[in-house]
Amino acid sequence: MAEADPCSFSSFQKFVTRHVSLTWNVDFCRRVITGSVALTIEAQEKQQNSLILDTRDLKIQNVLFNGQEAQFSLGTKHSFKGTPLEICLPDEMQRGQQAIVEVFYETSPAASALQWLTAEQTLGKLHPYLFSQCQATHCRSLVPCQDTPAMKFTYYARVSVPKEMVALMSASHDGNEPDPLDANRKIFNFRQTVPIPSYLIAVVVGALESRNIGPRSRVWSEKEVVDKAAYEFAETETMLKIAEDLVGPYVWGQYDLLVLPPSFPYGGMENPCLTYVTPTLLAGDRSLSSVVAHEISHSWTGNLVTNKTWEHFWLNEGHTVYLERLIAGRMFSEQFRQFKAIGGWKELLHSFKVKADLKRDNFNAFLGFLKAYIQRFAFNSVATDEWKTFLYSYFKDKVDILNAVDWNAWMHTPGMPPVQTKYDTTLADACISLCQRWSKAKTSDLESFSAADIKDMSSHQLIELLALLLIEDPLPLTHVQRMQEVYNFNAVQNSEIRFRWLRLCIRAKWEEAVPLALKMATEQGRMKFTRPLFSDVYKFEKFHDEAVSTYRKHRTFMHPVTAMLVGRDLKVDAEQSTAS
Repeated sequence: MAEADPCSFSSFQKFVTRHVSLTWNVDFCRRVITGSVALTIEAQEKQQNSLILDTRDLKIQNVLFNGQEAQFSLGTKHSFKGTPLEICLPDEMQRGQQAIVEVFYETSPAASALQWLTAEQTLGKLHPYLFSQCQATHCRSLVPCQDTPAMKFTYYARVSVPKEMVALMSASHDGNEPDPLDANRKIFNFRQTVPIPSYLIAVVVGALESRNIGPRSRVWSEKEVVDKAAYEFAETETMLKIAEDLVGPYVWGQYDLLVLPPSFPYGGMENPCLTYVTPTLLAGDRSLSSVVAHEISHSWTGNLVTNKTWEHFWLNEGHTVYLERLIAGRMFSEQFRQFKAIGGWKELLHSFKVKADLKRDNFNAFLGFLKAYIQRFAFNSVATDEWKTFLYSYFKDKVDILNAVDWNAWMHTPGMPPVQTKYDTTLADACISLCQRWSKAKTSDLESFSAADIKDMSSHQLIELLALLLIEDPLPLTHVQRMQEVYNFNAVQNSEIRFRWLRLCIRAKWEEAVPLALKMATEQGRMKFTRPLFSDVYKFEKFHDEAVSTYRKHRTFMHPVTAMLVGRDLKVDAEQSTAS
């Protein structure tokens, strides 16, 4: 029997979804998607007469079972799992038998998977925009489905949109045509022939243009940034080829990138055939392209081989980060790969979340294991115990070594991993040295700093330098003012550098940095940047009220998840509750 998923109501132990057909009409006026989903289901146990699907805030109109009317009911709404949709099947199904269950429905204007932007919220200012974000459990607000990564299926979609707009999905384009029901609309067709979990369904509708950036890649965005994006992500094919050399063929056909509007709350999202990326990656010098290497890596570890439930999420992310850094090492240097690994260890230390890391001993052996692991579990979902069993099988001549591993400490004990890997620290040492100079400098020492300090540092080292300074006690105002004078960080467009620099300034109580910090917090909505910047200004007592008023002014422009979390950080929700 399939492992239970605590995040899903669906009866995926009794039924599996083999294929999904979507017919959608995107209604920007009402901010809803109307239409239907036809699920090809297969019984896994004998004598099944009830199917349960996951939903959240969906308006269910009617249900058909092999074309016959079927009775259905919605259960009690759960705080995060949504509402179970139970469908009574008119005919009892036997194990191995397939049927088509068609659900006609409408999404809510507040669907957690969807963000609707007005024309004014886009770069072009002429047309509205829609994008979805289904990971981890939001697909159920877009489609009634078995919303668990344990379930993988192919899909086909027909999406009707205003004719002046373009629709994209996490699938191959299958042509478009005029909508026979409305001369002002157009239908885009999509086909995904590789089985995917529900969280990888993605849809985007907007005034979009594209540019070729490789033999199997295009970059899409609003026309205002499409050429800049084409330059920024020109190394995509190089990354794909390196990944293929490391872990095997890319099975998805097309690898396109979509630069989303600034309100997209994440760095990237690995939707098959259509990776989402934040516009904060457009640094102008390709220095933030490692995010693309990460999303490309997910094509194998996450999309092709998927964690069975979200409790096994490290299987997606752990292997992907490992592969991402291998790509970086091939593109730049082994020293650079290890520098990035050191940064990852420090992030882990400060976030205090455990995920399995790898000893540098047997480095090449583990790469061989990763390739074999992908081949073994391709097109399937996998749990940690299955990963471990395969590890022992692959390294059957090293069982004594594996038995010496403290698996309980690695997998189940809170805190840092029990083993710290030793890395080449050359690049990191330069950052540490300069950080210590600034941290220990007296006012009389400030003249000793100059632009030459960072002349030979890469963007990645500058990011690390500022990250290290943020760990230290706040610098005096005189120090950050001198830093601006000699390094001119205010002029840097790299968002990772700018973000850390502005945090450093706010912590030093530099009032001139407050409007710059609030500008960055609101001109883009990536949670990694927006939440800490708002929080830092909020904690700067003199600007507490300004942080709150700025948030209230801009929250309608934010992604719903971002707006909710920033409001919580600023205690705005608590204030509203008290007022009411």
